[in-house]
Amino acid sequence: MNLSITPSTLSLANARGKIQYNMTNDYMFRAVLQKNKKVLAGLVGSLLHLDPEKLDVEITNPIILGQAIGDKEFMLDIHVTVNGQMKLNLEMQVLNYGNWKERSLSYLCRSFDNLSKGSNYIDVVPAVQIGFIDFTLFEDAPEFYATYKMENVKNHRIYTDKMWLSVVELNSIELATEEDRRYQIDQWAKLFKARTWEELKSMASANQYMESAANTIYELSVDETVQEQCRRWAEYEYYQKRREEQIAEFQQENTRLKQENADKDAEIAELKRKLAEVNGE
Repeated sequence: MNLSITPSTLSLANARGKIQYNMTNDYMFRAVLQKNKKVLAGLVGSLLHLDPEKLDVEITNPIILGQAIGDKEFMLDIHVTVNGQMKLNLEMQVLNYGNWKERSLSYLCRSFDNLSKGSNYIDVVPAVQIGFIDFTLFEDAPEFYATYKMENVKNHRIYTDKMWLSVVELNSIELATEEDRRYQIDQWAKLFKARTWEELKSMASANQYMESAANTIYELSVDETVQEQCRRWAEYEYYQKRREEQIAEFQQENTRLKQENADKDAEIAELKRKLAEVNGE
């Protein structure tokens, strides 16, 4: 960031130009929500359609911000308890590995399996998985904010209201419903994707929680240790994306070669057939 850091300029109000790492960076997403409980409450309240002022939210798997990511924290999903009565898992995922449905369901099941030994199953607390993805989950039916529950396939009766998962497609903000807009979920998505400080400051005017988020993003943007971890995460995602592209290229080439060999085999078989006819076989 092109800022001369002095006491008089160290503020969001004076920030200009490109944001180095916004909240689509997994590490920045985690850092902002862990550093600022008010932002966490505002986001959770919006997603769950609850009053943030009445929420007691706590991250139960905190990391030391700025410290190198260890193996145990490498997957930066955030475990949150809500009013001590719900387990919520939040995750930012911008790359499409083709396994989001299975991955999110796995996280949900782990969260739902939260009973202590000897407890009654009826006492299990609700578990919710909410993922923010920057790709389309179902190409034939893009949707901005979708929620899925277990239900009877015949009469659509919900099996339980104690577990569900939701998906926010950051690339489908224009599909936000009236309800999504009423709870400002679309505004949160835009804030996550803000690329310049001017854009971020404009988003911050939506409400006090987004204003607080914008200020926290700025605070973390001048923290060199946090920025280094954001850089490492962005680098990791770049190489993961390149690896996936190379695998896809290899598979396409492999398919092409197999087809080419099959075509040659067919040509050879046809030549043998014609030769057999000539020889009267």
